[in-house]
Amino acid sequence: MNKNILLMAEVVSNEKEVDREIVFQSLEAALASASREHYGADWDVRVAIDRTTGDYQTFRRWTVVDDEDPEFQSSVHQVLLARAQIEKPDVQPGDIIEKPLESVDFGRIGAQKAKQVIFQRLRDAERARTVELYKDRVGELLTGLIKRLERGAAILDLGSNVEAVVPREHMIPREPVRPGDRLKGYLFEVGPQPRGPQLLMSRTRPEYLIELFKIEVPEIAQGLIEIKGAARDPGLRAKIAVQAKDKRIDPVGACVGMRGSRVQSVSNELAGERIDIVPWNENVAQFVINAMSPAEVESIVVDEEAHAMSIAVAEEKLAQAIGRGGQNVRLASELTGWTLNVMTAEEAEANKEQETESLVKLFQDQLDVDADIAHILVQEGFTSLEEIAYVPEEELHSIAEFDEQVIEELRRRSRDVLLNKALVTAERAAAVKPADDLVALVGDEALAYKLAAAGVVTREDLGDLATDELLEIAPMDEAHAADLIMQARGLAAPSGEQA
Repeated sequence: MNKNILLMAEVVSNEKEVDREIVFQSLEAALASASREHYGADWDVRVAIDRTTGDYQTFRRWTVVDDEDPEFQSSVHQVLLARAQIEKPDVQPGDIIEKPLESVDFGRIGAQKAKQVIFQRLRDAERARTVELYKDRVGELLTGLIKRLERGAAILDLGSNVEAVVPREHMIPREPVRPGDRLKGYLFEVGPQPRGPQLLMSRTRPEYLIELFKIEVPEIAQGLIEIKGAARDPGLRAKIAVQAKDKRIDPVGACVGMRGSRVQSVSNELAGERIDIVPWNENVAQFVINAMSPAEVESIVVDEEAHAMSIAVAEEKLAQAIGRGGQNVRLASELTGWTLNVMTAEEAEANKEQETESLVKLFQDQLDVDADIAHILVQEGFTSLEEIAYVPEEELHSIAEFDEQVIEELRRRSRDVLLNKALVTAERAAAVKPADDLVALVGDEALAYKLAAAGVVTREDLGDLATDELLEIAPMDEAHAADLIMQARGLAAPSGEQA
C-alpha cells in the first residue's frame, strides 16, 4: 500500500507536470480529510507521509491558548496553557501540540473523496504555476488554438496545459472564428481566479493594434519611430499616431510599407479593420487636423479651458469629417484626447460672429465703453476683463488706436469691476453659515466656514464629496480628508476615538 502511494505521487506528478511535493501535500490533505470523517469533523488532524518509504503517520493537534484568553472556544481543537504544560512544561500560547492517532487505512478511504481533494489541490497548484509563468508577460502578444467557444468567448490552448480566455467583449465583432483556429491576442491580465482560465486576452484594445505594428514595422522595434497613441472601433476602423525620432524617416510611409504591405498585414490580423496612420505633432491643433484625416479642416478654434476644439470643414465634406455614426470624429477625439466639435465653415463663421457680439456687449456693459473700443479689443484677441487688467502693458501699447490715457483708463475700469465682483463673492460666502453638525465634525470653525462658502454646509454635504473634491476646497493631508469624509458618512469613528 505504501508503494502505491509512492507510485501515485510519481504518476500524477508526471501527468500533471507539477512538483512531487505538491502531490504529496495533496495526498496528506486527502488522508487528513478521511481521518476527520472517521474521528470527528471538528478535529484538527495532520497526516505526514514519508517521501522515501511511503509510510504515513496521523496526529491530532491542539492550539495552546492562555488560561485567561477570551478567545478560547473549544477543547476539541484548543487546549489551555496550564493543562498543556503538564505534559510539555516549556510550551507557550500559540504553540501547537500533537498526539499520534491510529492512521486510517489508505485502501479504505472513499476513492471519490480522495480524488476530489487531490485534484482540487492539483488544480490550485496548476493555477499558481500558470500565474507565476505569465505574471511578467502582461502586455505581450500570445497565440493559441481555439479549444472551444462559450457564449461568445474564445478559450485558447497556449500549450503545456495552459488556457487563456478572450472574453466576448474583447473579441472583434462579427469575426468568423471556429474551434481549431489559431488566434492571437494581447495579454492584459493575469490573476488567480476561483475557476477557469487566469489569463485574459484582448483583440479589441488599442494596445493590441500597437503591438502588431511593433512586429510588422522594424523601425518601431528599433526605436526609430515612436507610437504616440491609438484609437479603435474594433473590426471597422482605427487611427494610430506615429512620430519619427530621425527627421530623415517618413513615419507614415514606414508603417504603410511597400505597396501597403505592412499596414495590410496588421489589417488582416484585425479582420479587415481599416487603419489611418496619423503623423503626431507637438502642436495640438495641427495634431487634431492630422487626426481628422481624410477630412480637410478649413479652420480650427481651440478652447484651452474646456479642452475642446471647434473644427470647420466645407459643407460637402461634413459627412466625411464626422464619419458613419460619428466614427471619424470620435476616433480623432480619442486619439488626441480633445473634445472635437465638427461644423461647416458657415456655421463656424456664424458662431464666431455670435461670440464676437457677446464679447463686444460684455466689454460695453462692464467697462462702459462705446462699440468701437469694444470691437477693437475683440479684434486684438481680448476675451476677458482679466486679460485687459493684467496683461503686460506692452500688449495694449501695441494697439495703434489706443493712446496712454485710454490704456490706463481701460485697465483701471477692468480692475475696479473685478474687485467689485470679488467683494460681492466674499460677502455672499461670509453670509453662509455652516451647520452645527459640520462645525462639530471638522473641529475647526475657520475650516467649516471655508467649506460652507464652497456650498458644503452640512455634515451630509461633506459626506457626498470625494476626497479630491474636498482637497480642492481646502488643501489638507489626503488621509485626513478621507477620514473626515468617512466620519461624515458615519463609517468611521471621530479622530482620537476607537471605532
